[in-house]
Amino acid sequence: MPKLKTNKGAAKRFSVTSKGRVKRKKAFKSHILTKKTPKRKRALRKMTLINKRDEKNVRRLIPYK
Repeated sequence: MPKLKTNKGAAKRFSVTSKGRVKRKKAFKSHILTKKTPKRKRALRKMTLINKRDEKNVRRLIPYK
């Protein structure tokens, strides 16, 4: 079998936990931050897990991570 190519865009956006789940950064933290409350901005700092339904597709994009 040939080696699989890693999708570099996905590799920069996702990482795999020790249990094998896929982590992602939360959206809406890049700009227009003045109208967002400090509590909301603090919550957006944290990483979260991707949905179980999307996991198969993302794992295909990052096969060796």
